[in-house]
Amino acid sequence: MFTLSPEDITFIGSDLVRPECVVATERGALFASHADCGGGIAKVNADGPSELILATSGDIPAGFIPNGYSLMPDGSFLIANVGDEGGVYTLRRDGALIPFLLEIDGRKLPACNFANRDEQGRIWISVSTWARNRDDSFKKDFADGVVILVDDQGSPRIVAEGIGFTNENKVDPSGRWLYVHETMGRSICRFAIKADNSLGPRETAADYGGGIFPDGFEFDAEGGIWCTSVVSNRIVRIAPDGGQHIVFDGGDQGVTDRAEAAYQNDTYTRAHLVDGNASILGNCASIGFGGPDLKTCYVGSLASNRIASFRSPVAGAMPPHWRF
Repeated sequence: MFTLSPEDITFIGSDLVRPECVVATERGALFASHADCGGGIAKVNADGPSELILATSGDIPAGFIPNGYSLMPDGSFLIANVGDEGGVYTLRRDGALIPFLLEIDGRKLPACNFANRDEQGRIWISVSTWARNRDDSFKKDFADGVVILVDDQGSPRIVAEGIGFTNENKVDPSGRWLYVHETMGRSICRFAIKADNSLGPRETAADYGGGIFPDGFEFDAEGGIWCTSVVSNRIVRIAPDGGQHIVFDGGDQGVTDRAEAAYQNDTYTRAHLVDGNASILGNCASIGFGGPDLKTCYVGSLASNRIASFRSPVAGAMPPHWRF
């Protein structure tokens, strides 16, 4: 089976701040979340400083922290704000930040995790928890996370709930399923997408074992799913038959063991998460495929100032933004 060593990892960039989410395009562009100088997106260059697309005008919320985002057809970015003011915003290339969704059913959105535009132009938004103190949601049996859908079928609406800390969500290459990572539920679940864009009952696609705290994921061209785990800094591939293989373990076993014990007895806190920052992957949070053959993997992180990269023997599935 394909397994990486630290020597297989290369790095791009050197001036990033919290590059949590990475997006690559067919033209060779590489973008990452950037949480400095007001917050925005960095276009990461291999041979020089990153080009920063920062929020400089418009309705910029206090403590704006870009988290998961989507590249849009017009070149703008749809960004989930994980800062305390929450909400989802559109960042234009000229620096204007425009509110996209700030409330649902009359309720102000809290910190948002991911804003995902699918192939059909539907927007799926991950809200990890309604708890204003997010540490309150770091428990294995706490599940108040939701997925919000914005489409042309009516007003924005909650289409999935009861998720144990909703993280990345993505529609699979078939277009039939919405997959969702739940970090504290320790699984990747999926929902059938109906003709009216409502979702069918939840199904568990895979449960993760000890030491895995799932964050981001991406599909490959052979039906596999590549997943990142914060704290333990592991990259896991779920095969089409459901088998799981650790492609890379960049964590510290002591850090992972302490976090696992705290998770099991409901004493897990942000401090256990932050302990994963020292890894070579800087607390890996997302993964995306790029390069001319879609076989270069890029890894986003919570703490690194650069993007980790490696070559995969399996190509990624073509993402919705690939030709933007």
